[in-house]
Amino acid sequence: SNSSAESLDRLYPAVGSSKPPRKRTTSQCKSEPPLLRTSKRTIYTAGRPPWYNEHGTQSKEAFVIGLGGGSASGKTTVATMIIEALDVPWVVLLSMDSFYKVLTKQQQEQAASNDFNFDHPDAFDFDLIIATLKKLKQGKSVKIPIYDFTTHSRKKEWKTLYGANVIIFEGIMAFADKELLKLLDLKIFVDTDSDIRLVRRLRRDISERGRDIEGVIKQYNKFVKPAFDQYIQPTMRLADIVVPRGSGNTVAIDLIVQHVHSQLEELLTLCLAFRAALASAHQCHPLPQTLSVLKSTPQVRGMHTIIRNKETSRDEFIFYSKRLMRLLIEHALSLLPFQSCTVQTPQGQDYEGRTYSGKQITGVSILRAGETMEPALRAVCKDVRIGTILIQTNCNTGEPELHYLRLPKDISEDHVILMDCTVSTGAAAMMAVRVLLDHDVPEDKIFLLSLLMAEMGVHSVAYAFPRVKIITTAVDKKVNDLFRIIPGIGNFGDRYFGTDAPPDWSDDEDALST
Repeated sequence: SNSSAESLDRLYPAVGSSKPPRKRTTSQCKSEPPLLRTSKRTIYTAGRPPWYNEHGTQSKEAFVIGLGGGSASGKTTVATMIIEALDVPWVVLLSMDSFYKVLTKQQQEQAASNDFNFDHPDAFDFDLIIATLKKLKQGKSVKIPIYDFTTHSRKKEWKTLYGANVIIFEGIMAFADKELLKLLDLKIFVDTDSDIRLVRRLRRDISERGRDIEGVIKQYNKFVKPAFDQYIQPTMRLADIVVPRGSGNTVAIDLIVQHVHSQLEELLTLCLAFRAALASAHQCHPLPQTLSVLKSTPQVRGMHTIIRNKETSRDEFIFYSKRLMRLLIEHALSLLPFQSCTVQTPQGQDYEGRTYSGKQITGVSILRAGETMEPALRAVCKDVRIGTILIQTNCNTGEPELHYLRLPKDISEDHVILMDCTVSTGAAAMMAVRVLLDHDVPEDKIFLLSLLMAEMGVHSVAYAFPRVKIITTAVDKKVNDLFRIIPGIGNFGDRYFGTDAPPDWSDDEDALST
């Protein structure tokens, strides 16, 4: 409706044309599946590189490319070609098709009788699109709706998605909102001849949707073409780059790739400097008050002596590591909030005791070494829920990158035990904490547990996240040029699992070997 369009202050006036509902079953968010396989390589589309600096704050926003153009103009093909030529590992592809508005009962009836216009700007939830892109641009997690075209409604399930180095947002109305335009760093319009777009629609609708030629042509002339002329083609003047002939214009795509590469150089420089900044930050400062170190009793010291000894057999290393893990987790649980309670003993007497005052405890292990602490947590914490985070190191930049996570539902209400066996610089631990914060876990409910930490890692985590509780059995003073803890314990994952360590490992990056 015109009033709806005016209230949203869109760039172009609304019209009263209508269009039959689409026949697709559900929307297809181009970020799924998490791997995009092109003709040359496989690209991660559901993960994230470092998005923070040594202070735990955002270092640089993601680069957002907007792809507009008519229906069947080849926007997705152009996006895939750009990604393949860019050769960057972290990309998100996001489609407007996931953001159709929730229809009212009256609109549902119009859609059922083919009287609702799905190509009108008012059909899209621009407010949600803008909020989603803003969070993605900042590197935060978002939830993407799944639209069911058979019922013209959003499904109950939403997809969780992270930002990346580059975000590509495509849709027929990609340039049809003022606020949305402000979020796009580069605007590309795919200009494909109308005859070619019609042929593509004929091929697609006949082969995939079971329609006849007359029906497709009627729909195109009555709905698709008028919508293109009034809403889509006028946005071409807003584009930074127009790509005639779509995916067939390799020269234009090469120019786009060169431009994006120049914009990403600054981000790469920041990533390369990240480790150096962590190494120099907070030197000579006293250890933070959020750090709790297990008392160094003769027993604890003896177990450290065994697991630090390079001559210790794998069986003994595992046995005494497990003993230390059990003590560490018991110590961590004693720091949880408790409240007074009174119970009756079997003798009928009152006993003034304590009970855990939180809702639930969840353990999250940083793969792979962190998962070795899960059995100890399960042994002392009944019905504990377990999540996992996989963080691997980029061999070119030396930076941790988030590759996978599986977290329990409603984790935001829990106290979270974050487990990693060794922490040197704190880079992987900081990324894991940031992931938990992105899932709305309060900072003061996160407990970072590690058998051994370097002072650098303690300072880095505490400075970036001053309310996270850091708990360990020992803190070593130094980290060498290869970011190994000195005197250290070696690569915990390789010693525990019996695998060979790569030559350039660092103590808090056991995930390199997975």
